[in-house]
Amino acid sequence: MAKERILVVDDEESLCEILQFNLEVEGYEVDVAYSAEEALECDVASYDLLLLDVMMGAMSGFRMAQELKRNPATASVPIIFCTARDSEDDTVAGLNLGADDYISKPFSLREVIARVRSVLRRSTTPKSDNDIVSYLTLSLDRRSKRCTLDGNEVQLTKKEFEILALLLSNRGRIFSREEILERVWTDEVVVLDRTIDVNITRLRKKIGQYGHNITTRLGYGYGFEE
Repeated sequence: MAKERILVVDDEESLCEILQFNLEVEGYEVDVAYSAEEALECDVASYDLLLLDVMMGAMSGFRMAQELKRNPATASVPIIFCTARDSEDDTVAGLNLGADDYISKPFSLREVIARVRSVLRRSTTPKSDNDIVSYLTLSLDRRSKRCTLDGNEVQLTKKEFEILALLLSNRGRIFSREEILERVWTDEVVVLDRTIDVNITRLRKKIGQYGHNITTRLGYGYGFEE
């Protein structure tokens, strides 16, 4: 069985060496890069995981992650940020970029190894048929929360994603606003019907040629029809 490959990207050479040594002891194949620019020269798509620092030289780890997530060839490569930027805003920003985990420096090697195992286990778990919902070239991955159109990722908000998943997985069925509220806005106490309409309008624009498949039945609600 081939070893899982990890790319460590950090401008602290000593830290790279420590991480490389300890991860290799755990049985992983590990390469290092000392800047985002150097890392992007590697075949990033060939790695099973990136350990990525945030504060580096001209290109930050956040910017590198944005570039990787925009590229279909590298969008699915898991990322763990390892950084001294440990505020709640930084953590949220990193996770919103699509990172799979966020570890604050200083960290213990045991913690890093445990997080690496966890992320790799999640990313290599076979997907069931129920995780993927698609119609022609429009596809939703409910495990990774990604939407793709003609192979390119579409940036959806959480509510937009959940509405589309609901409609797409129940093609031909019309959902009333009340049903959509119950299934998508489960935690909110008061949500106006207008909120659903706004989300549907944005969703139609984002999914291009399939926007017209989201139909409106006046007095009844919304559905996705072939």
